[in-house]
Amino acid sequence: MALSSIVPLAGISCDYPLNYALGFQDPASNFMYAIVDLHDRIIFFLIILLVIVAWTLISSLLNSDHMALLNHNNTIELIWTITPAGILWAIGLPSLNLLYLMDEVLDAEITVKAIGNQWYWSYEYTDYEAPIAFDSFMIDEASLEIGDQRQLEVDNSLVLPVNTSIRILVSSNDVIHSFAIPSLALKVDALPGRLNSLGLIINRPGQFYGQCSELCGANHGFMPISLKAVTIPSYINFLEANVEA
Repeated sequence: MALSSIVPLAGISCDYPLNYALGFQDPASNFMYAIVDLHDRIIFFLIILLVIVAWTLISSLLNSDHMALLNHNNTIELIWTITPAGILWAIGLPSLNLLYLMDEVLDAEITVKAIGNQWYWSYEYTDYEAPIAFDSFMIDEASLEIGDQRQLEVDNSLVLPVNTSIRILVSSNDVIHSFAIPSLALKVDALPGRLNSLGLIINRPGQFYGQCSELCGANHGFMPISLKAVTIPSYINFLEANVEA
């Protein structure tokens, strides 16, 4: 089924991997903002540890005779036991909290199925009287237009509304795949015979790219994911056009 081209994309930013990029892609969901915040928190503690260890090492090298005969000190041992434990708690508790929050799927307004195949994705909208289903294949390099992303563009993108509680059910028709979109903090295994679910609220319109993140065969690198986040009126237009089709 060929999707109707009714979603206006003028002025919508694209989120995809950039050459030589070292940081995260721009977040577009609350979970992704939380992951970036957790990452910054962990880096903060690691920098503190690096400074302390570097200072201790350099101090020992420059002052080789300083406390050379010291072989036991209860205070120092207490400090280097309690301090790492405190840092682990400061890192671990927010990590566990975020993991449990990401695993919780709230009451969803929209449910979509994403099904992995060798080597393409299938999507199904089953909440409506006339279900919408289509396959999504990568566009080969010879068919790309100026501005398209190599090995990321597809013929039919998954279309979802912003500021809406969404549940994505993920499965596979053959081998193990993994549905992943970095900007939205999405990554869930697609397992044959099993439905995995994840919750999502997209904060802003855009076109977000991802890829299968589980080695699934010879063409593993050629089954990208493209998700268009649009306003609710545009989403309704998308549904109406494709139900009629």
